[in-house]
Amino acid sequence: MVCQRVFGEETSVSSAVELGGGMYNTTYRVALARHERPVILRVAPEPSRQFSSERELMRNEYASVPYLAAIAPLMPSVIAADWSHSLTGRDYMVQTFLDGIPAREHLGTYPRSAWSGFYRQLGTIARTIHAVTGPRFGPVAGPGFATWSEAITTSLKEIAADLEGIGLDATDIRLGAALAAENAPVLDEITEPRMLSGDLWTVNVMLDSAAPVPEITGVFDLDRTWWGDPEADWTIRMAQAKSDERTAFWDAYGAPDCSVSAEWRARIYEIRHLGGIRLERYRLGNTDGVRESYDAVAAIVGGLKE
Repeated sequence: MVCQRVFGEETSVSSAVELGGGMYNTTYRVALARHERPVILRVAPEPSRQFSSERELMRNEYASVPYLAAIAPLMPSVIAADWSHSLTGRDYMVQTFLDGIPAREHLGTYPRSAWSGFYRQLGTIARTIHAVTGPRFGPVAGPGFATWSEAITTSLKEIAADLEGIGLDATDIRLGAALAAENAPVLDEITEPRMLSGDLWTVNVMLDSAAPVPEITGVFDLDRTWWGDPEADWTIRMAQAKSDERTAFWDAYGAPDCSVSAEWRARIYEIRHLGGIRLERYRLGNTDGVRESYDAVAAIVGGLKE
C-alpha cells in the first residue's frame, strides 16, 4: 500500500527485503515491477516505542536535508515522506537506492594499509558538514535553544528521564546535567551553532564495490543531526577513540581543540554519548553493556568533580 500511494495505484512490488544493521528504524530494499532500480523504504518505530530523547528522528532527518546540500551527491534523495500515520501508524520515508556496499562490511576486505584513505575521506565529509551554520542550538527539527548549555542540559535530562522510564538508574546522567548547568559559561563559549551529523561513521557510509582502494560513495541515516559544537559530534568521538589508521581523519578534518575548556566540554559530551549508548544497549538486550556504562560515566563524573 505504501508503494501504491507513492508510485501510483498500478504499482506492484516484486520483492521487499529487510536490511539488517539498523539500530532504530526498520529498513527495506523494495524492488518494483517495471522499475529498473529498487528503492529504500524506512519505517520509524511506533510513537509509543520512541524515547523522548529520540523522538521523531526521521522527521529530524527530513528537516536536515536542505542544510546538507554540500554532500547531496553522496546522499539518497527523498522520494516521499508521510507523517500522517494513515497507512501504517508510523512515520515512513521512501528514498533512492545507494549503490555500493556498507563500509562496516567492505572496509575489512582491504588491507589495513589502505584504511587511512578511508578515514581521510570521512574527515573531509565531517568538515563539510560541520561548516554548515544554523539558526539555533538543538535538534535541527527542534526544539531550539538560545544557548549551547541549555541544549546540552536539556538533552541530558531527557536521556535521564528515558532511562528512568525503563527502570534504569539515571542518577549519574542527572549529575552530568547538573554539572553542565553549573558550568554553563564553559559550554556557552560555543556561540555559533554548527551542523552535527549525529551518527556519521562506518555504519552509515557506502563504499564502491569494485574500487581498488576504499572509496566512499554514499552517506545515509543522518537522522540525529543537531546544531551545536562540532566537538560534541559522534564522529569526533569515534575519530579520537583509537590511535590507529583513523588518525588520518585529522589530516583532512584539521586538528581538534585541545584547550582546557574544550577538554572539559568533551567530558560532558561523553556523558551524553554514554547515556545514549545505555539506552541503545537496553533496547538491544545487552545487559553487560548497560552495566559497563555506569562505570564509564562514574569515571568521568569523578574527574569533573575534582
